[in-house]
Order: sequence, then C-alpha cells, then structure tokens
Amino acid sequence: MFDHVSIGVREIARSKRFYDAALGALGYDCLSADESSLGYGKDSVGLWIGEVSAPVPPNRESNLHFCFVAPTCQSVDAFHAAALTAGGTDNGKPGLRESYGPDYYAAFVVDPDGYRLEAYCGKPA
Repeated sequence: MFDHVSIGVREIARSKRFYDAALGALGYDCLSADESSLGYGKDSVGLWIGEVSAPVPPNRESNLHFCFVAPTCQSVDAFHAAALTAGGTDNGKPGLRESYGPDYYAAFVVDPDGYRLEAYCGKPA
C-alpha cells in the first residue's frame, strides 16, 4: 500500500545514530543521507527522516506508531537492545504477544523524538 513514510526530527545526526543502530539490527540500511535527510530501507527507501523545526509532538494516546518487519525473533531482541543503547526508551520488552496472535513476537521502543516504533516477527523461535 505505502511506497514510503516520512517523519520530521529535530536533530538529524542524533536520529542517524539511533536509526542506524535500531534499524541496522533488523537488516535495514541508510540508503540516502545528507545534512538534512536520511532514507532507510533494504532495496529502496521506505522511511524518510528529515530535520525540521517543528516535528509532530509526541502523543502516546494517538496510537501512531511504525512497525518494522524483523527477519527473526533474535533480530527483534537486537532491535530493542540497540534502540535503548542508542538513546531510545523502552515501550515494551521483546516477547510473544499472544493477545495479538499466537505467533506475534514483538518489541516496542520510543525514539529520541517521541516516535513509537515496533519490530515484529511472525515466526517465534
């Protein structure tokens, strides 16, 4: 359905450190970078990040979040650990979420700008 999603952040360098670590754990790379924007994906950019003066304010009640496909449950664990090390905050430790589905393994974090992120693998190990 989507070709890509774009978000705005306050500090592109801080976001690069965070997303290089968190998305790198899932096998995604920074495919495009300059002084004011970043593009992440595998074969093409699916997430654009731009430095802006007024990013969307964090709102935990909005239900807005981005879920990234993880190749393995171990990569979900690695995403969570890397995100926390790179300045993110925990929003749900890695684990099976049986209320979402019998094979729903996920972890949740909040990035330094307040965006809620999820990594999901549907094949628990």
